[in-house]
Amino acid sequence: MNGPEISSLPEGMQRVAQVLRASGHAHLPQRLDDAARTAQQAADALGVQLGQIAKSIIFRRREDDVAVLVVTSGDRRVDEAKVQSLVGVIGRADADFVKSRTGFAIGGVAPVAHASAPVTLIDRELFRFDEIWAAAGHPHGVFRLQPADLERLTGAPVVDVVQGGA
Repeated sequence: MNGPEISSLPEGMQRVAQVLRASGHAHLPQRLDDAARTAQQAADALGVQLGQIAKSIIFRRREDDVAVLVVTSGDRRVDEAKVQSLVGVIGRADADFVKSRTGFAIGGVAPVAHASAPVTLIDRELFRFDEIWAAAGHPHGVFRLQPADLERLTGAPVVDVVQGGA
């Protein structure tokens, strides 16, 4: 994907593509025919396991109103108590908060290229897979990566933040 191809993408996907290109990531965003607003929709569209979808969950840290991004496997549920033990008290983030802090609409929140840098945590459950897929800034956009790429691209720690984990 070269410059003109990137410029034809929706704005959020352009931001993600620029970050991926600048970091030397091998896989730029792809556009899906149908929206993949949920991990299940993305897995179905890509023909992969639900767990291979790196879903981005945004919380609102109460003490300073900073976005907390938890990237976890599509087949897992975030344990908010575990997240709070790492970053402080969190609450739910509504659509306006998500859009204002990340620059992305819910259903297209990428793990990179946020409007404001979030506190980011990567759940270790993603490392069960050699290949994962993440949202690319738009409900129709995804990109392929390996779990270690996610760690490299975000600089975030790999932790246990899901229900039922050790």
